Amino acid sequence: MRATLTGLAKRRLADVVEARLAEEPVVVLNGPRTVGKSTLLSQLGEQLGRSVIDCDDPATRSAVRDDPARFVESDRLVLIDEYQHVPALLDAIKAQLNRDLRPGRYILAGSTRYATLPEAGQALTGRVDIIPVLPLSQGEIDSVRETFVARLLDGAGVDMASPAVPATRDEYAQRSTSGGMPVALRRPAGRSRSRWFSNYVSLVIDKDVLDISRVRQREMLPRLLGQLAARSGQVLNMAAISGTIGLEKSTAENYIKLLEAVFLIYRLPAWGTTLGSRVTKHPKLHLVDSGVMAWLLNLTPEKIAQAVPAALTDYGHLLETFAVGEILKQASWSEAPVTTGHFRTEAGEEVDLVVERDDGQVIAFEIKAGTRIDSGDLRGLRQLKDRLGTRLQEAIVLYTGVHAYSRDDWIRVLPLDRLWVSGDVRARLGP
Repeated sequence: MRATLTGLAKRRLADVVEARLAEEPVVVLNGPRTVGKSTLLSQLGEQLGRSVIDCDDPATRSAVRDDPARFVESDRLVLIDEYQHVPALLDAIKAQLNRDLRPGRYILAGSTRYATLPEAGQALTGRVDIIPVLPLSQGEIDSVRETFVARLLDGAGVDMASPAVPATRDEYAQRSTSGGMPVALRRPAGRSRSRWFSNYVSLVIDKDVLDISRVRQREMLPRLLGQLAARSGQVLNMAAISGTIGLEKSTAENYIKLLEAVFLIYRLPAWGTTLGSRVTKHPKLHLVDSGVMAWLLNLTPEKIAQAVPAALTDYGHLLETFAVGEILKQASWSEAPVTTGHFRTEAGEEVDLVVERDDGQVIAFEIKAGTRIDSGDLRGLRQLKDRLGTRLQEAIVLYTGVHAYSRDDWIRVLPLDRLWVSGDVRARLGP
């Protein structure tokens, strides 16, 4: 892993966006602030000879608000950044699409979830393809073309060959605490990067959250986010969270929705609720970026190396959030639609991530921070196997050990770095 990120990382989404433009009239790039949406939009604009209308610029935003129709009326592709600042744009685009519904008319980028905008529900339904722009994957950081999840979704199975240089525990700690926010990765680890995370969280709360809704207790938002970070990778318990910080449960729920709307957190829904009455229906909560989570927990590679019990507990949740995020990033590049969630029984057996293909076949992932896997770590996968039978295409345990092997002839135990390294072949991304 690079100590710091230099230059621009090549995004796998660039190819995805171009493919979707050939089919859809409107493509929306949705993701956290500073994740690279504007850079991706600018690169696409340069390739296509089109300028970007930046609604984050006050002067541009004012002009667009005065006459949104003028800015969206064009026979050529229109690119708009931070479109959520001028919701009237959606109605203006809808009017254009009523006259001309050909593919490739608009690319919109925004730092607020599309579905949370009141106008979004009625303006472009059925005419828009929403593409999540997530933090950089480990392969994008290393200029490695990852194929792990794509192979699984294509039914190609798991490559059990060993990589030439397996990742170490220190490397896993470094990667998971660094996260994938491009600007943070351009700073050296330590105080400089910590200052960036601090400023980033404050900016998102003070600008993006407060742009969406008036918050009566703004000072509670950082405290709430800290509690959510401490519970990342766990089933969301609203009563426990609200009680810990002295916030009414209904207010906590509303504030969590706001933090979700600006891509600081997300809920991984319960999966398999039709498989039996004893399957929990509560979502799990995750931070969008593991680097932000590590900063909120004050968790560093040095603390992890010291093996302090409290730090190791936090690290277990951090590594789960990190690994689930890496899998979801790769899944977002796929043309095939997938459904994702977590599986948990009332007795506590769980599977950290379940990915269901559109044909009903299922890939299950369990993530462990340890270097050894015992029989108890497999209980959730076995419970899922009992319920799914042949629908369970692959059952995979990702851990920080170095060996790849099988358990019970159907569970694949793999080093976590297989997500971004396959065997001894490292396919480089193009320039």
